[in-house]
Amino acid sequence: MDTVSMSLHLADLVALPELRLSVVAAPDRLDRPVEAAHVSELLRPGQWLQGGELLMTIGLLLPMTTQDCRAYVLDCAAAGASALVLGLGHDLPHQQAPAPLIAAAAEAGLPLLTVPDEVPFIAVTKAVFAAKAAEQHRALERAFDAQRRLTAAAASGRGLTATLEAWVDATGVGAAVTDLLGRPIASVGLESLDQFGPHGLPPRVTELVHKVAARGLRGSASSTAGSLGVEVQPLGANRLRGLLVLVGALAPDDRMPASGLVSLLSLELERRHLADEPERRRRSALLGRLLAEDVSAEHARDALAVAGLASDTVRTVAVEPVGGAATSTDVVAEMAADLALAVPGGLVRVRDGLVEAVVGEDLGLLDVLTRFAPGSPAGIGPAVPPEAATGSLRQARALVGVSRALGSPAEAREARSARLLLEFGDRRALRGYADALLGPLDSADPAGDLVRTLATWLDTGGSWDETSRRLAVHRHTARNRVDKAMRLTGRNLDDGDDRFDLWLATRIRQGLPASGA
Repeated sequence: MDTVSMSLHLADLVALPELRLSVVAAPDRLDRPVEAAHVSELLRPGQWLQGGELLMTIGLLLPMTTQDCRAYVLDCAAAGASALVLGLGHDLPHQQAPAPLIAAAAEAGLPLLTVPDEVPFIAVTKAVFAAKAAEQHRALERAFDAQRRLTAAAASGRGLTATLEAWVDATGVGAAVTDLLGRPIASVGLESLDQFGPHGLPPRVTELVHKVAARGLRGSASSTAGSLGVEVQPLGANRLRGLLVLVGALAPDDRMPASGLVSLLSLELERRHLADEPERRRRSALLGRLLAEDVSAEHARDALAVAGLASDTVRTVAVEPVGGAATSTDVVAEMAADLALAVPGGLVRVRDGLVEAVVGEDLGLLDVLTRFAPGSPAGIGPAVPPEAATGSLRQARALVGVSRALGSPAEAREARSARLLLEFGDRRALRGYADALLGPLDSADPAGDLVRTLATWLDTGGSWDETSRRLAVHRHTARNRVDKAMRLTGRNLDDGDDRFDLWLATRIRQGLPASGA
């Protein structure tokens, strides 16, 4: 790591023999940086300063009293002046530094320098700006050197780690590349940090990664993890391929190499994406074998083992890229590639314009779809043994149309089907149907015990014991409530149509909000 500081300090100027500067107050503060040189005869120049200035004056208007000198020095110090320079000379107000000004500068800890009349202020100004120009030139040279080292590492063929190593050597700032779910792919310079374990990133950094990933290639974000600064940058050309996490104090001189690092890492991820195409085709073929109609349990598990997915239960998903049938083949293929990266051990293929996948049951499919297929209709099949994946995928494909109507992924789960169908209906009409049927119960029992008992009894398949257990009432109480509900509604529980009407009405009450359209 390059750690040499090239900033201009007061001591550097004092050391220049041609300036003949003398230090008359606060000689222990010569390590202060100098950003510019400025001449002013104002009594209150602070409002015109930005900080870091070498403020030069001949003291033309400044009364050399203790009170006035103290007010003047404090004004300059509060504005961040680096030092005061008093010009001396036979034709100037002062031939030596006045004692009140020296005392005020020493009291405030603001260095006071003097310059003889044979050295004009412009000479000091030129010296400062020449030093600043040389500093910027050195910074530019360091940035170009760091960029050359990064480029050489990227061209070495040793992948992401080599490029990150060159970055850390040049800047001392730790770095990691993650996939779109925040899982580290490569990292350098983070191993010795307590809050960065070898198996992942701390929660605060992961949240920042997710925030940037949600915006795609459009932005970056920065925060802190403990006492460390953290910055996250998106990686990729036309599509987001990964994220760069930088951990540490990023100096202004590091900004140019950082931009180069983003470009080089993006190129490497794009190269990997192209190089992985044969592997994606192989895994697509494996999925075809798994979904064969006559696949045995043994052959299904063999296919998963070859894919690196050791799971007794799998789930399936079918995704229709935004745009439906009009979506280009390239867009569908890109989505399939993204999903292939997102599902460890998962099998992905493209069929009939849909992206299909078989994944382990424990994978958070909704999170993956939110990240990699936002806004795309998607059906999620039920969890099944590997040999039953074909049936699960049929359900997933059938749910794509349901998802398109709902505007969100649709899952096939036990006891979900009726509620899913109810979500298609007009809410006003459904609520009106339920209110018309259950209204007499509402009027007779505002507390809702009658409706609640009837719904529980229907959900338990007519079991009095289970109904009484769930409601914590005696079974005779449960029976009396249901009998009263039948008298009030005029329905007969032995009639199949009546029973279905009551079940549907209670389901509507359970599945829809109490108010709103």
